[in-house]
Amino acid sequence: MSLKSIILKGYFSRREAAIDYFRRHPAEGQERMLRYLLRRGQNTEFGWRYNLKGIRTPEQFASSVETFDYDTFRPYRERMLAGERNVTTEGRVELFAKSSGTTSDRSKYIPVTRESLWRNHTLGMRDVATLFSAAFPRSSVFAGKTLTLGGTCCREGRNLVGDLSAVLIHETTVWSGWFRAPRTATAILDDFDLKCERICRECTGERITAFAGVPSWNLELMRRVLEYTGRRNLLEVWPDLTLFAHGGVEFGPYRRSFEELVPSPDMHYMETYNASEGFFAIADDFTRDDMLLMLDYGTYYEFRRDGRIVPLEGVECGGVYAMLISSNNGLWRYEIGDTVEFTSTNPYRIRFAGRTTQYINVFGEEVIASNTDAALARACDRTGAVVDEYTVAPLYMSLDERGAHEWVVEFAVPPADERRFGEELDGALREINSDYDAKRRTTLDPLRITRVPPGTFLAWLRRRGKNKVPRLSNDRRVAEEIVGATA
Repeated sequence: MSLKSIILKGYFSRREAAIDYFRRHPAEGQERMLRYLLRRGQNTEFGWRYNLKGIRTPEQFASSVETFDYDTFRPYRERMLAGERNVTTEGRVELFAKSSGTTSDRSKYIPVTRESLWRNHTLGMRDVATLFSAAFPRSSVFAGKTLTLGGTCCREGRNLVGDLSAVLIHETTVWSGWFRAPRTATAILDDFDLKCERICRECTGERITAFAGVPSWNLELMRRVLEYTGRRNLLEVWPDLTLFAHGGVEFGPYRRSFEELVPSPDMHYMETYNASEGFFAIADDFTRDDMLLMLDYGTYYEFRRDGRIVPLEGVECGGVYAMLISSNNGLWRYEIGDTVEFTSTNPYRIRFAGRTTQYINVFGEEVIASNTDAALARACDRTGAVVDEYTVAPLYMSLDERGAHEWVVEFAVPPADERRFGEELDGALREINSDYDAKRRTTLDPLRITRVPPGTFLAWLRRRGKNKVPRLSNDRRVAEEIVGATA
């Protein structure tokens, strides 16, 4: 047995025991986590303001500390970005995960403390290996490396800011090269085409046994690997490929393409829930379609439903809740904007249920309704068009075609040049949303306009008994119903 295997076997054994413990004692673990966070936060400005030192119970915590979202947390975040110490967490925060998210800002900044880097995000990645090893103890996946397609990061003053994946790769360089490919300098390149080219050169000769990341980005990369090698599928490039650990967007639309890429019954797909705000859940049972909520990562959970906020032990199986976290990255009673459905309370398992606002995030673009409304207003202003109704749906990526957004539009006043209208709309959305712009430069084609006759949306609303048109959908159901009615 290799030294690497001996080290991993001992580590996995210890982590399996820890995971099993919080599975069996979730309430005890969460109360202990809250006490730990209160101790860490009591000597910060936030701690003094809310008297965290005097809080002893979850009930006191809930009654003493108000809730926050991205906008209401802004004053604390801006001071951390400016370099102030002991704002909501001990010391100075120097790392920030950056994405457009579901906020009114073009980009959002989420603090990542050194503790959350290791005890939350990195521990979560290690637990992916732990749980996979427990499910498939004879797998040879750890004999090779995991190909990780990261984003990019850069210095903004004294802060390191960028995609969470890039920040993690940048900060874990010393040990991760033993398990991960490509080289750090390649993994965090800003130029996606150059990154793919270098990954092809560096990694096609490596023993890659797994890959990890967002499905849409990885699908594009894998297409280029096949073009580079001239192979028919990935098993001809990496015959030991066994695992894809994915997250960030819904995997369902991509599964068939990945099964074509890796035509093997021994290939496994493992869902993770690793957001900028924290690593929250991992699929631990490959016979199920949900994820185990991870309870020892430095996060205390609360959940909101119908205006009522409850701790973990207050949720009901089958219920859909907005998630609030207090965590070792300096966030307190912070509503992250996600909703989850509890599929089990013994142990606690969840499915990602969506955003608390309308959104489209099939390709990692994180476009929200305020983005599309603003982009449409600009396009109409620049072309003289007037739009009565619209909805946006994804056109899914395949092995042969890139993804795109389809805008189903009902014009009151059509533009003189529909192609120019589409170009203006696409350009405006790229200006407004940095993640959409990044995907347009790499994995997404220009948006497509599908024009429907006047009255189409009204007829759909009447048939469906609704009074509002969903502006954004993460699937094609609404768009196809509306367009299909005109056929």
